[in-house]
Amino acid sequence: MKGLLIKDFRLLKNQRISLLVIAVVAVGMSAYLEDSSFIITYISLVGTIFATGTLSYDELDNGYSFLFTLPVTRRVYVAEKYVLGLVCGMGAWLLGLLVSVGAELTMQSGSVTDTVMASLLIQPVVPMLLAVTIPFRLKYGGEKGRLVMVLAMGITIGGGALLGKLAQSLDVDPGAALKGLFTLGAGATVGGAFAVSAVLLLLSCRISMGIMNKKEF
Repeated sequence: MKGLLIKDFRLLKNQRISLLVIAVVAVGMSAYLEDSSFIITYISLVGTIFATGTLSYDELDNGYSFLFTLPVTRRVYVAEKYVLGLVCGMGAWLLGLLVSVGAELTMQSGSVTDTVMASLLIQPVVPMLLAVTIPFRLKYGGEKGRLVMVLAMGITIGGGALLGKLAQSLDVDPGAALKGLFTLGAGATVGGAFAVSAVLLLLSCRISMGIMNKKEF
C-alpha cells in the first residue's frame, strides 16, 4: 500500500497549481462570507475530489493492466484509495477549519466556538462522500463516476444552502442551534455522526472490493 500511496501523492503533486488556486479562492471567500461552514465544506469536498480523481489516472491507457503486474492485490488497491481519500479529505477539512478560524480571528466577525462545532458535524461528510463515489467510479468508470461526484457535491452544497434559507425564514440562528445541540449532547451528536459514516465507509469498501474483483483487464 505504501507504494500506491507514494504514486498517488506524486500524481497529486503535479496538480499543486490547481490546489494552490483553490486555497487562494477559499481565503478570498472567507473575507466575504459570513457562514464559515460553507468554506470548510467546500475545501473538504474539493480535497476528496482530487483524491478520487486518481482513479481516472489509473484507468488511462490500460493502467490497471500494468498496476496488477506489480505485487499489488485488488483488495489492497481498493483499500489504498479509501485511505488516500480520508487523508486528503481530512487534511482539506483541517485546512478549511484553519482558514475559517483565522478569518474570524482577524476580522472578529464570528464565534470561533460555533465554527469548531459546525466543523465537527461537517467532518463526517468526507467519509460519506467517499462511500458513495468510489464504488461508482470503479463500477462505471470516469465519466459516469464524475457525474456521480458532481451530483453528490450538488446535493451536499444545495442541501446546506436550503437548510440555511429555511433557518433564515424561520428566524433561527444556526450557530445558536448548533450550540444548543452540542450542549444537550455533544459526544452523542458527534459520535453518532462518525459511527454512521464509519459503517457506510466499511460497507462501501466491501462493495468496491467486490466490484474490483469482478473487473477484467
